[in-house]
Amino acid sequence: MTGNPLDEPLRKLVGDRTAKVLGEHLDLHTTGDLLHHYPRRYAERGELTRLADLPVDEYVTVVAQISKADKRTYGGGSGVRLEVVVSDGSGSLTLVFFSRAAHAHAHRLIPGRRGMFSGKVSVFNRTRQLAHPDYQLLDADEGEAEVDAFANRLIPLYPACKQITSWKIAQAVETALNSLAATGWEGVGEPLPAQLRETRGLAPLPEALEKVHRPRTKADIGAARDRLRWDEAFVLQVALARRRAAESALPAVPRRPSADGLLAAFDAKLPFTLTEGQRTVSAEVFADLATDHPMHRLLQGEVGSGKTLVALRAMLGVVDAGGQAAMLAPTEVLAQQHHRSITEMMGDLAESAGMLGGSELGTKVVLLTGSMGTPARRQALLDLVTGEAGIVVGTHALIEDKVKFHDLGLVVVDEQHRFGVEQRDALRAKAPQPPHLLVMTATPIPRTVAMTVFGDLETSVLDQLPAGRSPIATHVVPAAEKPHFLSRAWERVREEVEKGHQAYVVCPRIGDDEDGKAAKKADDAERRPPLAVLEIAEQIAAGPLRGLRVEVLHGRMAPDAKDDVMRRFAAGEVDVLVATTVIEVGVNVPNATAMVIMDADRFGVSQLHQLRGRVGRGSAAGLCLLVSEAPEASPARGRLDAVAGTLDGFELSEIDLQQRREGDVLGQAQSGSRSSLRMLTVIDDREVIEQARQEAVAVVAADPELTGHPDLRSALDSLLDADREQYLDKG
Repeated sequence: MTGNPLDEPLRKLVGDRTAKVLGEHLDLHTTGDLLHHYPRRYAERGELTRLADLPVDEYVTVVAQISKADKRTYGGGSGVRLEVVVSDGSGSLTLVFFSRAAHAHAHRLIPGRRGMFSGKVSVFNRTRQLAHPDYQLLDADEGEAEVDAFANRLIPLYPACKQITSWKIAQAVETALNSLAATGWEGVGEPLPAQLRETRGLAPLPEALEKVHRPRTKADIGAARDRLRWDEAFVLQVALARRRAAESALPAVPRRPSADGLLAAFDAKLPFTLTEGQRTVSAEVFADLATDHPMHRLLQGEVGSGKTLVALRAMLGVVDAGGQAAMLAPTEVLAQQHHRSITEMMGDLAESAGMLGGSELGTKVVLLTGSMGTPARRQALLDLVTGEAGIVVGTHALIEDKVKFHDLGLVVVDEQHRFGVEQRDALRAKAPQPPHLLVMTATPIPRTVAMTVFGDLETSVLDQLPAGRSPIATHVVPAAEKPHFLSRAWERVREEVEKGHQAYVVCPRIGDDEDGKAAKKADDAERRPPLAVLEIAEQIAAGPLRGLRVEVLHGRMAPDAKDDVMRRFAAGEVDVLVATTVIEVGVNVPNATAMVIMDADRFGVSQLHQLRGRVGRGSAAGLCLLVSEAPEASPARGRLDAVAGTLDGFELSEIDLQQRREGDVLGQAQSGSRSSLRMLTVIDDREVIEQARQEAVAVVAADPELTGHPDLRSALDSLLDADREQYLDKG
């Protein structure tokens, strides 16, 4: 046999018709795809699915026993209906067949018989039913072979769809396994090196595939899953390790700051000392910048831990060494905010050297966004190409073809997940040699996600808050159960303003016409649409916060208007800013001490933590009030209680991770395509991922081209299709 039989197209195995359905509806195209489509769960011979838990409008497969069967006529005797009730002790389900189907199935579906039944759950007369389900009976009348097959092992139940049932997938899998077993699994590759399998006690691949699809015992399933998890973790970590090795082999210009240059002048001006964490992380960054290979570092840390300062010091070090630094921000509001805070921190150093009023060591800091006027834009482009500007802060506008740099040495990407790979690569391509790269995440991410999603980046963690930062008190305000708590929340805002401070009010949506239509459509089934900025601003300005200076900020405002509002809020000319999550990241107004988040249950855990980080940035204590109508015992309320219960972003990131689907965790390149992780879960398999990373690093160090591991190499090639390349390219 030539080639790996797992790469054979399915049509050769199961015929054109079944192969077409498997390909179109489940994205299964080869024998390997089919065998890696693992059972969702297993039913035991005597064990029945809980019918009480069946979801309406979903396609299900149940194993149940027939308790009743009735054939009835309707329409004056012209029509016939067969109603079969199946039960499992927890609940019952009605199967309905009409007309000829009723006659055809009546003699088989009789009380006492057990079977697998599959179809879409609907409700008729307040009773859950399957109309014209597919089924396969599992009792003695079906013949000795079937009984034996089902009696002696667990029944795999596969993720299925309307077009193909679980047991039809099982039949296709059976055909594939029998075909491979007949040749002794000849030609099937073994991606895990033999030594790794032996030291970790992992089953060979043929045995694992056999056991996951045809287990005799629960121990079989456990052994198979252990092995298949390792396959996924190891191949992915080898891909990431090879990428790290390839990146570190690229040439880059070392950027070492001078002892008495711009960075030293900046440090001398700082009105505070760096935290120990900032000093440690800065040392890691400067060590990377000094090498002749490009830095690839992920800087993650607690909200408000001073990541921007660490990034700015790196940028100044690069300017010192004769290069330029670019900071890429996901939104105009954030780009403007970064530009403003960088120029404020630098003071007269943010002017070109020798300029009137500037410092001898200064460098120009320019802003470049899509909405800038032509003259300002032309000047910014000129400053970049001549090298007059050492630092540029911008949005996607930085990526355009017209933007040319004099000598781009460092790219800082803020909020990595909001940028596509092509955009980041386009910016890196603007230097003759790859520039150094520093990626900052806004909220902490769990270690396993860092190792999987950002696995080709070295990681630095800032977990200390700067001195002088105040604690933030967070409380849940149950508006439905205790309306007077909401009244008290507005009183607290007024009290903060009367002390000379400012406040944010955050809402899930804007509330204009365009936004309203979308909300109505999305919330048809809910109690009401989410609260909106424009409505709440109007209500509080006329009601509980009458007399205070209330302004709004949202993404559909003109850029100049947004900038104007933020400028006036930062200057203390606005008391209360009612905004969408446009203020979520990077907005820094130390005088703002209170935040009220309306419909807080509609935000994710990390998002709430990120929003909360906008207050308590000065010396006065911060207050965050989470307003929600979610019932006390609901999961949504549980999330809010978790946020109120801790200020530890790393702890919250774990909670957030548990509540999100795996695909979301793995980022955008995973959405819309089948995840390569079918058995491994980033959430639960931390140990496997960490061990696989160590093994992968060792294998790649010893054999970078994997010439001694041809099967691993081919497993890697199938992982690195177009979508996966994009995913791995995040770094």
